[in-house]
Amino acid sequence: MQTILGAGGAIGIELAKALKEYTTQIRLVSRNPKKVNETDELFSADLLNATEVKNAVKGSSIVYVTVGFPYNLKIWKECWPKFTENVIDACIAHDCKLVFFDNIYMYDSNYLNGMNEETPINPPSKKGKIRAEIASMILSKIKEGKLTALIARSADFYGPGIKNTSMLTETVFKPLSIGKKANWMASLNFKHSFTYTPDAGKATALLGNSEKAYNQVWHLPTAENPYTGREWIEAIAKEMGVRPKTQTASKFIVRLLGLFIPLMREMPEMMYQYDRDYVFNSDKFTAHFDFKPTPYLKGIREIIQSDYKK
Repeated sequence: MQTILGAGGAIGIELAKALKEYTTQIRLVSRNPKKVNETDELFSADLLNATEVKNAVKGSSIVYVTVGFPYNLKIWKECWPKFTENVIDACIAHDCKLVFFDNIYMYDSNYLNGMNEETPINPPSKKGKIRAEIASMILSKIKEGKLTALIARSADFYGPGIKNTSMLTETVFKPLSIGKKANWMASLNFKHSFTYTPDAGKATALLGNSEKAYNQVWHLPTAENPYTGREWIEAIAKEMGVRPKTQTASKFIVRLLGLFIPLMREMPEMMYQYDRDYVFNSDKFTAHFDFKPTPYLKGIREIIQSDYKK
């Protein structure tokens, strides 16, 4: 049995699709899980309840974490450490391997251009401090020999069918599709990597089912040579057949947008990711596995075909 905790989100759905290549025994766990594959087993659980987490992973060989708590600092403080402790304890108790889907918020802001698995940990934001804390919890248990696990890190992500959790979707795809201006934070002139969610799902499944991948950190496959903010907007607008109307969002504008777009309310402290090049390196993964990440233009076309063609 391979179990996904936090099934139903953008990554969880893609992971469930990808796991079909490795097993027909897939358990999807959330408060209200829904099948992705016909043979999926559904398990309803409160992931902040230690007993329910232990019951949810019982009998699993591999446990994947793709949980996405609401993007709110207060909720993150309350939920992430507690949830991570529950998962670690459950995996140790039931001898499950753990695959933890992570982001890059813990990295030093001075090293975002070419960040890889060795980038210094020095979180510049409150959310980043939480991510560093939970990653440390997992890595320390690995070091103690109590847990077999890996951390799979993604850049900001984009992909088809995403609702409310992709910055690129909320600030570029959606506005341009209804004739409004795209919003880009801080500056249009810096490069910004995005990981394509179908690639992330396939790669996470591959890592989980590769014995040699465990007890280390991996960057998930992400296309090289990312666009600048301006190039992202121009490419998406061109594929949509609309004008690339743009406005750059200062911290004041971001706060104003937060009145209408919940995701934006939490973004002022994260704007450092947009005032410098944000280039995600996944050479370690592509050197170990025969996997080519989806080119950006192909990803854009697939998203428009899936979500914006009437």
